[in-house]
Amino acid sequence: MKLMKYVFITGLIFMLAGCGSPVRYQKSPVDKLVKQLSNERDFSIILYDMNYNESSNDYNHQYQVLIPKEDTVLAEITPWYTVSDMFFQKHVDNMGMEIVSKIDGKLNKKAAPPGYNHYVGNERYGRWENRNGNSFWEFYGKYAFMSSMFNMMSHPVQRSYYNDYRNNYYGSRSYYGPTRNGRNYYGTKSRYNQNRQSTAWNRKGSTFKSKVRSRVKQSASRSRSAFNSRRSRGSSRYSSSSYRSRGGGFGK
Repeated sequence: MKLMKYVFITGLIFMLAGCGSPVRYQKSPVDKLVKQLSNERDFSIILYDMNYNESSNDYNHQYQVLIPKEDTVLAEITPWYTVSDMFFQKHVDNMGMEIVSKIDGKLNKKAAPPGYNHYVGNERYGRWENRNGNSFWEFYGKYAFMSSMFNMMSHPVQRSYYNDYRNNYYGSRSYYGPTRNGRNYYGTKSRYNQNRQSTAWNRKGSTFKSKVRSRVKQSASRSRSAFNSRRSRGSSRYSSSSYRSRGGGFGK
């Protein structure tokens, strides 16, 4: 028994010493927001804006949080948050979109057009109207501010888009709408998002944006490789020390 304890402790010390810094999952600001909103049955988090600080080499996000209440919808723009290169890269094409929603207590982390998960198609907030042979979503008067919030005046929601999302994408993969003239209807590079001129990202020039995309792609790739390598080494050392501890006690 003493031999088994000695071998196990020795192996554990070796494992901890050899691993260096422990590999931990780093929570994103969105994870923390989700935790803060855990008491809410329904909410949406939209990637409102993003930026890159060249002097500090920081990637930044700003979010819009929507929480439906009995007779209104609370909307709040968060402060700027610093995010990891991997998280920035993950959502580099999702500006202006919902990146997390919670409906009836169930989380959905697949990117979707703003409003598609809770407000569009919900008769509590509006109705489908037929115009020129097509069906478009319109909010009731008390929720008309959401048309502006979701940029629906210049980019109306057609029922065919909404049905395509609900039937083929909801909860399983991200949806960027139909492609027009080589561009998605929604997302960072869409005209829908680029019409939001007040955002920091959209005030930047195309050269800056291309540079950031290239930089974060390379940086995130290096970070991902380093993380996977450290996790693999930690896992193999743990397995090895665990095997030795079991072997030491087998013949006692």
